[in-house]
Amino acid sequence: MKKSTGRSIMLDELLEHIWTLRESGRKSIEELIDAAKEEEDLEENIGRLEQTGFIEIRDRVISFTEKGEKRAEEIIRRHRLAERLFADLFDMEEVLYEYASCEFEHILSEEVVDNVCAFLGHPPLCPHGKPIPRGSCCESFTKEIRPVVVPLSELEPGEKGKIIFISPRYHDRMDKLASLGVIPGTVVKMHQKIPSLVIRFDETDIAMEIEMGREIFVKKIK
Repeated sequence: MKKSTGRSIMLDELLEHIWTLRESGRKSIEELIDAAKEEEDLEENIGRLEQTGFIEIRDRVISFTEKGEKRAEEIIRRHRLAERLFADLFDMEEVLYEYASCEFEHILSEEVVDNVCAFLGHPPLCPHGKPIPRGSCCESFTKEIRPVVVPLSELEPGEKGKIIFISPRYHDRMDKLASLGVIPGTVVKMHQKIPSLVIRFDETDIAMEIEMGREIFVKKIK
């Protein structure tokens, strides 16, 4: 079972290579071999993709079958949404979110992918500026919407938000916020934004620097 799963992942990664090569106008088998030369059993797996009906190779040019196009699109969608999630919400450096996204793309179910997409506001592009394939969850939207979860600092005076998670740059900030009752699940109201943020909950006002407000993520509520 482990061997089969590992082989499936390698085939998925090859489909991803073919998709990204196509985006840059490269479609030859030689270009794929050069781009994926670090992959194990490369030529054997290219043959397996052809045998299983994911790709066609004619005159050394690779193209997706309908089945392969659908599979590759799903992989790319999962990967690029994961990149957005890690880059935007967790402020990861590129080398870290790339690694994490490669891991996530193999374990996210279609339902979870749609939830992540909605959570992020159906983003059209990954952090590298490449298009994110649209999903069924995007079909009802005629325009891009703001993310469901935003930094606390983006609330306007009078707006309320429920704290979803806190991602502090320094651990002691988490302890300080927790001691004040600012924890996930707390509903807060933005009281003022200048010269510092002042939030209100349970008849208590708490002032904080704007930087700290950027590390607290909330879902707006009415």
